[in-house]
Amino acid sequence: INIIDTPGHADFGGEVERVLKMVDGVLLLVDAVEGPMPQTRFVLQKTLELNHKIIICVNKVDRADGEPKRVVDEVLDLLLDLDATEEQFNSPVVYCSGRMGTSGLTEEQGPDLTALFETIVNYIDPPQGDEKGKTQVLVSSIDYNEYVGRIGIGRVERGEIHTGEEVMVCDYHGNIQPYRSKVVTLMQIDGLKRVPVERALVGDIVCFSGIEGINIGNTVCALDCVEPVPFVKIGEPTLEMRFLVNDSPFAGQDGRYVTSRHLRDRLNRELLKDVSLKVEDGRTTEEFIVKGRGEMHLSVLIETMRREGYEFAVSMPKVLFKTSETGKKLEPIEQLIVDVPSESVGAVMEKIGARKGELVSMNPIGSRVRIEFRVPERGLIGYKNEFLTDTRGEGVMNTLFGGYEVYKGEIIRRNVGSLIAYETGEASTYGLFNAQDRGPLFVEPNTPVYEGMIVGYTTRNEDIVVNVCKKKHVTNMRSAASDEALRLTPPRRFSLEEMLEFLSEDEILEVTPKNLRMRKIIMNNSQRMKEIFRNKE
Repeated sequence: INIIDTPGHADFGGEVERVLKMVDGVLLLVDAVEGPMPQTRFVLQKTLELNHKIIICVNKVDRADGEPKRVVDEVLDLLLDLDATEEQFNSPVVYCSGRMGTSGLTEEQGPDLTALFETIVNYIDPPQGDEKGKTQVLVSSIDYNEYVGRIGIGRVERGEIHTGEEVMVCDYHGNIQPYRSKVVTLMQIDGLKRVPVERALVGDIVCFSGIEGINIGNTVCALDCVEPVPFVKIGEPTLEMRFLVNDSPFAGQDGRYVTSRHLRDRLNRELLKDVSLKVEDGRTTEEFIVKGRGEMHLSVLIETMRREGYEFAVSMPKVLFKTSETGKKLEPIEQLIVDVPSESVGAVMEKIGARKGELVSMNPIGSRVRIEFRVPERGLIGYKNEFLTDTRGEGVMNTLFGGYEVYKGEIIRRNVGSLIAYETGEASTYGLFNAQDRGPLFVEPNTPVYEGMIVGYTTRNEDIVVNVCKKKHVTNMRSAASDEALRLTPPRRFSLEEMLEFLSEDEILEVTPKNLRMRKIIMNNSQRMKEIFRNKE
């Protein structure tokens, strides 16, 4: 029995849809306290579209504040809401405790997980497919290995596949001409290891290498029966960012991979594994336009590349607009679901209203309130941080792609200005002490800074240049040691997502394995001022 975990977030929708195509049934896991979450709805909707059998699994029933009966009712409401069939609506329910390792068909727990395992074996149908038919394998995922090249991962839909077998590769959407190739190695997954096998049968999930240019959505067929398997249409990207070669004064100090060739190769390699991602060439050879399914989708890619030793810069995220048949401008809309303490409801509704959000529903759950909105995606860029502040860190926020609607009008994104370093050097206590009157700072004493780098923000809606490297000159009346008496407010620490949210159009984020620095695109202060005046004219 193969067990596959799906990423729950809507940003990874492409991956969710592919994974669900490989399975025969699903285990719908819900928390006995929280109930179905927004991502539960997303994955369940995709499951119902594929007509899979469902086992409802209520976890954490050992918690004192758990309400399994309420949660089961909420799941049934959700199934009703998503137009489930009668069979899906009558799905079996298993109550579990992952921490205790127990399960039962009622809230009374058995000694182990036997009840869950038996339900899976008895309720989920065995793989459907013609065992004696001609070979047909749908490639749902791609891996890469330096020794064997690209590895196709997929499910045997019909017949069987052998090591050394000659096959034809085709594509359902006709993206490629069918071509002939040979399976060199064949592996199956045993636990977390890949084990070499000689052949695989209908329903098996296999990994195979030797086929050049194999891609997600391709079908591997027998030579005399070329029939591509229908493949799920992957959701279109809704957000884009520019990835640039880092050209700051500190470029090349932290990263191992810094050139445009390194950046191009890495992004192309990501395309092999991630079908929801699109990469295009920018205006110069040192710029790439990367399009994804949301802010989280792209920030995960940035963080992964950073940890691998890449050094680059990224621009502010921008949403992708469309034009309707009647010529109207359309924009991506997000379904936003928030769980907040009842005292924070007013602040949250005010902020979402300013971002052109529309209230859909509002349900009190104990001392908290669950509110659903429809908000333009561009309105949510930069909102996460404000939301946590407004709810004192107690709010939970989830989003789901809700399609395209008519453009909702202008949204004011950022009402603060940047504090910009005047010169290159090390930040001094004296310089920071004088600068902190202007607004919160991002740097501490002895941090290397350069001209044009953003070192803080000001509540005034304009940028201010500050000299954080300024030193107090020593005279015979006072010593430099008196600097130690100056008291500094601790610097604000922003996460990667918060920095992407903070950026404005004339700013970029420098990403290195050790540092994240925001800066102006035009670093020289006098050149930047000339450009601003030129644009005003």
